[in-house]
Amino acid sequence: MKRLFLTVAFLMLVGSVSFGQKMTTEQTLMKMEQEMADAIVKNDTSVWDKYSADTSVFTDPGGMLMTKAEGIAMFKAGDLKVESTKISDMKVQTYGKTAIVTYKTDDKLTWKGKDMSGEYRWTDVFSKMGGKWKLVASQGTRVMKMM
Repeated sequence: MKRLFLTVAFLMLVGSVSFGQKMTTEQTLMKMEQEMADAIVKNDTSVWDKYSADTSVFTDPGGMLMTKAEGIAMFKAGDLKVESTKISDMKVQTYGKTAIVTYKTDDKLTWKGKDMSGEYRWTDVFSKMGGKWKLVASQGTRVMKMM
């Protein structure tokens, strides 16, 4: 009985300490990236709006440059439809109030009805603004299969 009591007390202590801890910058940015990926699948632009700076720019894998407003409009128009996306190989590097996140995605998607499914590499740049991390630039590149 005493052993059970000590085990429960220990778990409560560990749980309360863990609950009160803040996420690291790396954990925060990884969580934001996952939330944005999940939102793309749901065609929910509110997450992108929340996490992107008003002046952010996006360079798609085809080389097209878009502003935040243009990117959100593209999603709302239904030009890009993402059925699924899986993030892997994510790395975060911080430089003061700037952070660079690189990762790979395996996507099932269409662009204006054309299948564009495949693997992509991404580089996202975040800046800490008003105490919050904001996406300021994003660039994607399609991973080409070697023959």
